[in-house]
Order: sequence, then structure tokens, then C-alpha cells
Amino acid sequence: MNASDPAGPISAGPISAREFAARMDRLGGFETRPRVAVGVSGGADSLGLVLLVQRWAAERGGDVLALIVDHGLRAESAAEAARVGGWLRARGVAHAILRWDGEKPATGIQEAARAARHRLLAERCREEGILHLALAHHRDDQAETVLLRFARGSGIDGLAGMAPVRAAGAVRVIRPLLDLSHERLVATCRAFGQEWIEDPSNRNPRFARARLRAAGEALAAEGLDPPRLADLARRAARARNALEAGTAALLAEAVEVHPEGWLRLDPKPLLAAPEELGLRALTRCIAATGGAAYPPKDEAAERLFAEIAGEGFRGRTLGGCRILPRKGHLVIAREPVGVTERLSLTPGGEVWWDRRFAVRLAVGAGGAVTVATLGREGWQRVRSAGPDSGRIGLPEPVRETLPALWDGNGLAAVPHLGFSRPGFPLSAVALHAPGVVLAGPAFPVVSDRVGII
Repeated sequence: MNASDPAGPISAGPISAREFAARMDRLGGFETRPRVAVGVSGGADSLGLVLLVQRWAAERGGDVLALIVDHGLRAESAAEAARVGGWLRARGVAHAILRWDGEKPATGIQEAARAARHRLLAERCREEGILHLALAHHRDDQAETVLLRFARGSGIDGLAGMAPVRAAGAVRVIRPLLDLSHERLVATCRAFGQEWIEDPSNRNPRFARARLRAAGEALAAEGLDPPRLADLARRAARARNALEAGTAALLAEAVEVHPEGWLRLDPKPLLAAPEELGLRALTRCIAATGGAAYPPKDEAAERLFAEIAGEGFRGRTLGGCRILPRKGHLVIAREPVGVTERLSLTPGGEVWWDRRFAVRLAVGAGGAVTVATLGREGWQRVRSAGPDSGRIGLPEPVRETLPALWDGNGLAAVPHLGFSRPGFPLSAVALHAPGVVLAGPAFPVVSDRVGII
């Protein structure tokens, strides 16, 4: 663990309260008394940000909650998290340490750690009723993101890098420092008199970002310095925004969204549109329906699009979805075989199930239940209990992938069907809450199909 080193040149001064307030004003969307969570790693970037947010929120009668994620990947991580918590406590900043428990994968550890961090931060924000999650990504992070995406053959979306505002379910992710250099965050920490911790993984050549940082001088000599790459991201984002607007208009014309988590798609507008817009619309439909962490790869989406444009399309599976022709339209539904998640739900609680539904159980509803797929067997039980249920106009894969409540006595309730077992109160709701919105700023960054958070 290395504390801050006072040596070294600073290319620019600290971020002033006035400058930071102007940045937050540009982001907009805050309450009169704003409550903001800040992801804090213990580095200079995130500690500088949390101190800026604390001052900004206090001036407006609001407050800040610092969230420290302990991934447990290094022996010293718990002590480091506690040290950061002590720094925050001394400054009057409320904080919580979130631990990533359970087994860790042998490969793809950084990707898994990002996903765990995303989940832990978003869950805590929802629990606290906080709508805004501030992250300290800066211009150097943006430059690395663009390079990583370029190396993986990304198009406009990847080259646009990270967006300053991104919807993430019930939480709005904001990045107020995205066009500022790392040196300015270091200067800000020094101006506050705040120490920080250097993460050794930032220099570990096992990881792509560390290798890019080590090659920074050579890249800059060829014109690939952070300012130039950030400008590329800005221009690509402008093009991406235009494409997203066209995609949203196309989806509004072609898609019906059903509360049971499936879509009815008219392929004719997609096929008549410019190919890029048609492909984007199709991919977004699959990403919003399939519950997968990542959208389908471009090559697979292009093959599916070509098949739909041809004659005799009989259906395909892609991205956790079944795509089926039905009377001139396409049904896009969750693929039943992929729905395996089982989550415990207690009265008064809420879970996000299969990355598609927010399932809530009322207070006083009895004991705990398990949220799992209805499945074919469960559907048959519903039909046996109520013959009229057989006339519900749901496509077959949709029926089997509905969220259902199970307990020690078997199937207890299916909120979408209005079904509950005799003696079990229908006290749960299941709201369609996909991890990827059908139209809007939901852009993957950093790796091929992974978001940075």
C-alpha cells in the first residue's frame, strides 16, 4: 500500500468549487436537496471526486454516500477499504464498505470484478433510495477505453467511449470529470490535504489497461495521447447520439413491448431503413429481452438480419432469445433453457430476477419464497388450477419464462397470470425492468461487451 507521493509535476491546478458546480449543472437532473452516491476505490481520482461532491451537495442542503467495494482479490484489500473508510469518517462523509463474497473465477477476473462492482453499487443505491451514482472516470480513462475498443474492432459505439450520463435501471450513473486529466484529480486531493492509495493492479502487465499505460509515451509520440483520443470519443459520441435517435424512432414504429417481458416486432420498417439503423434496432430488441449481460456480437446479428430479410425464415436463437415468425411479425422472447436463476425473496423485499423483472413481495405476506422460472411443469399446474388460463394469449416461450414464486409446497403464485395457490395470498408484483433499455443511452464500453462501472 503506497500513500501519495508529493513529488512530480502537475500539469494543471485543482478543480475549484465553482468549476465543479458548473459541471454538475451541465449534467442536470438533481433534486433540490441532492443525494448522491460516489464509488470510491481509494485512489486519487475517486477520493478527489467524493470530496468535490461532498462540498457541492452540502452547499445545496444535500448529502453524499461513499461506497467502497472490497473485491477481496488481494490479502490487504480489507485493510485498505477500512483505511479509506477512516479517511472519509474523519471528513464527515458517510460511507459503506460493500464486499464481493463467494467464489472468484479463475479467468476473466477483471471483467467479473466490474460486474460485481456494478451489481453491488446499484443494489446499495436502490436500498438507500439514491438516484445518482457518481464515478471518477476521467480523460485518461476515456482514452484507454477508446484504445481498448479500437483494438477489438469496435465501431462507433465503442469509439464513443463512456457517456457522462448513463441510465442503469433505477440509478443514473454520472461522470462529471470525464474530460479532465488524472493530474487535476491528483492536484485536487493535494489541495484537500487528502492521502490516497495506489492499486498495484494498475501496473500489472497481466491486464490490458496496465499495458496501455506502460506504452503511454510511445502512443503519445504517434499522436495517440489522451486529449486526441478524448476528441475522437467526443466526435464518435456525436455520431452515436444521431444513430440512437434514428434507432429510437424506428423502434417506436416497429415494436410492441409487453409487460410479460417479450416483444412483437414488425420487421418491415427495419428492413426498409438504412441497414445500420435496422441492425441497431434488432440488436437492441434482443439485448432488452434476452437478459444477457452482453448484447449479441455484430457478426451474429448481421447473419440474423440477413436471414430475416430472406424468404422462409423459421426462427433462431440468439443472445438468450428465441426469435420466432408469427403472422407477418416476429416474436422475441426469452429462451427458456437460459432461465436458471433462483433468488430468495422475503416479505417486504425486492429482487432483480433474470436481469428482466423487479419482483416485490408485500410486507406480511408470510414466509420467504424462491423466485424462479415458471417452466413447463408450472404452466401445466396453472392450467389445471384454472382452465381459462389456457386461453391466455402468450407465446409458448413467454409462458415458461415468467417469474413465479415457489415455496416448500411447490408453486405458490405467478403475478403476471393473477394466479395464486389456495391459501397463498397474491401479494407479489413482477415489473418488467430489463437491464438494457429498449431505446436510450445504454452503451457497452471498456471490453468487447462489458460496461465500465
